[in-house]
Amino acid sequence: MGRHGSGTIFFSHCNLLCAYCQNWQISHGGDGALLSDEGLGRIMLLLQNLGCHNINLVTPTHCTPNIVQALRSAVALGLRIPLVYNCGCYESLEVLRLLDGMVDIYMPDFKYANGAMAKQYSAGAKDYPEVAMAAITEMYRQVGNLTVDEGGIALRGLIIRHLVLPNNIAGTEKVLSFVGEKLSPHTYVNLMSQYQPEHRAHQYSELSQRITGAQYRQAIEWARQAGLTNFQTQ
Repeated sequence: MGRHGSGTIFFSHCNLLCAYCQNWQISHGGDGALLSDEGLGRIMLLLQNLGCHNINLVTPTHCTPNIVQALRSAVALGLRIPLVYNCGCYESLEVLRLLDGMVDIYMPDFKYANGAMAKQYSAGAKDYPEVAMAAITEMYRQVGNLTVDEGGIALRGLIIRHLVLPNNIAGTEKVLSFVGEKLSPHTYVNLMSQYQPEHRAHQYSELSQRITGAQYRQAIEWARQAGLTNFQTQ
């Protein structure tokens, strides 16, 4: 986040609707306010003027056309800081290819390696692993490994987040193996340990508790076994 933070803009609703979402009031409930494309562009400029290191678009997938229009007006008025595309990785390749050259930092949350788990907990998205792997491969093609400035502030590249779920529901070993084998062992991966039962997680016994220390240590070991050299632990 650096000294002045990330200029985060949340978009209401989501294309995955995970049962355990920590921001469910926004993604499921639709909390937020209507904005014109020009208004969105003005918010980007305001965040830049406040000193934010980047513009961080959270769950932007379904608003991509509006974001593109907002960027056109904001760039014309002086927007220069990096653009972060912060998503659940259930993305259209066609849309990602249209974003080539606009996005500086892709920050996908690679959620599952098992389609049955995605189908059960995330809006029936049984094809999630295949879609996510293709999307991440395209993101990596566009921006490559993460680069930072002399202060450690991200400038460009791919940041993969992976939330470790109880009982290995996410298929963490397969997720990390894919990253190491198909992308690069130098890919930046944020191995997240902060899962807690939110929203409808209590309806599933296997999701109704936090992960254990042993489960997280196992995830770290899988990252090492995958040959990853640039993963962040918590």
